[in-house]
Amino acid sequence: MNSSYGQRYLFRQWCLRGFVGRFLGALSALMVALVPVAAGAAPFQIVAFGDSLSAGYQLPQSNAFPVRLEAALKAKGHDVAVINAGVSGDTASDGVERMDWSVPDGTQLVILELGANDMLRGLDPALTRTALTKILERLPKFFGANKIDGLVPGATA
Repeated sequence: MNSSYGQRYLFRQWCLRGFVGRFLGALSALMVALVPVAAGAAPFQIVAFGDSLSAGYQLPQSNAFPVRLEAALKAKGHDVAVINAGVSGDTASDGVERMDWSVPDGTQLVILELGANDMLRGLDPALTRTALTKILERLPKFFGANKIDGLVPGATA
């Protein structure tokens, strides 16, 4: 393992830990509000819909954000299933195109993690905003009577 790779790996690990920590509190509060407790009910289904930050690019699968988030929420007593719908390299516009097959029936919460590749590629922020808005507006319409909430984590540069 060369030094550069090791530094990138450690940086990704640090980012992942911080990412999980920042959203765990917000998700726990949201889960308490959204999840009716019923014996034998199916787990609350969350989809992490994003790019390589969701997919866990170059990380062991056990360290991918959705896996870590599911474990952290279960450790807090929540009955959840977190689906990894991350595709490395995706832009927000790519997310609009694959939404139909990436967010399965039964989903109750979508964590929308797109936009980093748009920034890295120097795409117009208005294009990214339009694509993210389309996804968020489409969630309730796409699933009809099934209400889906969306959570959009933010980053500052």
